[in-house]
Amino acid sequence: MTAAQIKIPAKLVPVFDGEADVRGAHGGRGSAKTRTFALMTAIRAYKWDQEGRQGIILCARQFMNSLADSSLEEIKAAIRETEWLAPHFDIGETYIRTLSGRVSYSFIGLARNLNSIKSKFRILLAWIDEAEPVTEEAWVKLIPTLREEDSELWLTWNPERKNSATNQRFRHANDNDRTRIVEMNFRDNPWFPAILDRVRLKDKNERPDQYGHIWEGEYLTVVEGAYYAKHLTQARSDGRVGRVAADPLMTIRAIWDIGGTGAKADATAIWIVQFIGKEIRFLDYYEAVGQPLATHIHWLRSHGYENALCVLPHDGAAHEKVYQTTYEGALRQAGFAVEVIPNQGAGAAMQRVEAARRLFPQMWFDADKCAGGLDAIGWYHEKKDEERGIGLGPDHDWSSHGSDAFGLAAVSYREPKASRPINYNKRGIA
Repeated sequence: MTAAQIKIPAKLVPVFDGEADVRGAHGGRGSAKTRTFALMTAIRAYKWDQEGRQGIILCARQFMNSLADSSLEEIKAAIRETEWLAPHFDIGETYIRTLSGRVSYSFIGLARNLNSIKSKFRILLAWIDEAEPVTEEAWVKLIPTLREEDSELWLTWNPERKNSATNQRFRHANDNDRTRIVEMNFRDNPWFPAILDRVRLKDKNERPDQYGHIWEGEYLTVVEGAYYAKHLTQARSDGRVGRVAADPLMTIRAIWDIGGTGAKADATAIWIVQFIGKEIRFLDYYEAVGQPLATHIHWLRSHGYENALCVLPHDGAAHEKVYQTTYEGALRQAGFAVEVIPNQGAGAAMQRVEAARRLFPQMWFDADKCAGGLDAIGWYHEKKDEERGIGLGPDHDWSSHGSDAFGLAAVSYREPKASRPINYNKRGIA
């Protein structure tokens, strides 16, 4: 028997070696991870066909409106570029299958076809490409459909948020010998082309806020078009994102965005802030979903903020639907001083954005304690009407709660008044 030659990046060799339930790679652009996984699906299809196995290779993405959005062309290219492999496949405009027809490919979008996966015939392998946006619901429904004893789940993705379902499940899952996942970036690709390197260097020079995510596989800290994108980039460049110490003699403010109770409630977010002269120091950040007020108060006390001035949005003076009390009243009863910012009326969200943008050069952030809040304001962006090409104001998503509290900090800021100079002569002092 003649051994077949397969060329793949060295870093991916252990990923495909031996038995496993899950194989994957995450990282930036140009790493060859997608093309390698596409090729290896075809290698598996060929192997199973030669063994007389029947079944499908499921290739999925979270969003797929048509085959043009799928991995179809990537797999076709990988097969055609492998001289010994190509003769064993029947490749059409909209399909790929082995010549015998025993093993075929199926392409689906999970967002629209999640429930139909259960009816798929004998899934031998499921490869989820661009897996970052796959929801926890999708993973819960997809994984049990891999019923064959040696069925495997493969995934490739460019991480965006550390709290995404995909990163939570798989980024650090190499704690058993049935999971093999590695990080792959452009420098791990021995065939990284010169033309792509020119694009990389251009991005490094012109889009430094995006470079780490695109090319180094880092989490996305600033979304292109986000309200505070250039401001955050400048703050990092200026060294205003790092370690920030509290001044023990100055007032600590806990600036809130109020959520609610229950699993589907909006998050409650709190920034811990001090106004030191003209500096606005963001010392800490807290966020919780569906928790009662007592939980938030416990966090404040347990972190040394029991004397904080709680700054609330206007709804802090409104009655909470479950307990028929107000956050303002409850916090005062718990011993906190409270300030409620009046309703800013129509366009309040953009007023907060503009206030924060104006004051951003005065802001300092503790990188570690404020990591979650920095993620939120780095993501906070405008919702677009794609058909009319117009903006619809801030998008209400996971980032809006921390960003609303951040904007409230800017609205509540009052610049310290300059001290009047003392005329010593008039006071009879030489």
